[in-house]
Order: sequence, then C-alpha cells, then structure tokens
Amino acid sequence: MALKIRLARGGAKKRPYYRIVVADSRMPRDGRFIEKVGTYNPMLPKDGERVKLEMDKIKAWIAKGAQPTDRVARFISQADAEAWTWERGNNPQKAEPGQKAKERAAEKAEKEAERKAAEEEAAAAAAAAEAEASEAPAEDGGEEASE
Repeated sequence: MALKIRLARGGAKKRPYYRIVVADSRMPRDGRFIEKVGTYNPMLPKDGERVKLEMDKIKAWIAKGAQPTDRVARFISQADAEAWTWERGNNPQKAEPGQKAKERAAEKAEKEAERKAAEEEAAAAAAAAEAEASEAPAEDGGEEASE
C-alpha cells in the first residue's frame, strides 16, 4: 500500500480549509484517510498560524514509508528541516502543449508556408511582367529611332 501525506480539502465554497492527512494513494482527495496529522488554513495571514503540524506523527509515518506531496513536503521542511528536505520538482513537459494544440500549430504553419509561397510566386510574376513591360517600350523606341 502506497501511503501519501497530503491535503484533504474542507470548508465552504471560496473558503478553503485543508486537513493534512496520511492516506492510501488510491483513495480520493477528500475520501478515506488513515490519520490526520495537521491542518492548513490559507485564509489566515502568512505570518499567522496557517500551518499546524504534528511533527512526531509525521516523522513516524515518514519512517514507515509515507511520501509527502510537494506542497506538504514544503510545509514539513519549513517546520523541521531534519524531518524532510523539500526539493523543487522538475517537470519539463508541464508547459508543453497538448496533442491537439500541436496538430493545430502544424496545420497553421503549413498554411502560412503555402501563403508565403503563393505571395513569392505572385511577386515573381509581377516582377517578370514589369520587366517585360519596361523592355517593350525600349524596343519600340529603338525601332522608331532607326527608321
């Protein structure tokens, strides 16, 4: 059984209140848990008692193999650096667009390339027509001068 030390949401709409609980990782966020080991009230000011942890229980659960989530690990390391050292998570694919967005971007790039090619062809044709038009009067003027 994979144990997690994580937040379970409570409180009213737009008034969040979290319990810090030890739960089986397969259970839902607000579902069944094994033990409550603290609270987190984000509505309180940062310099106040936002986070309350029972460090002896948390240390015992970590010794048993429970893994804190990223947010809870941050709380634990702020309260007691010896219990857990929080390291920033690295997810380089977090900002990467989804499959459909990639397909749309590829289609857009393809249409843009076709549009640029058409513009270049039109510009080349216009330049050729302009060159022919400028050469034609010069030839006519040359013939008239020789006659």
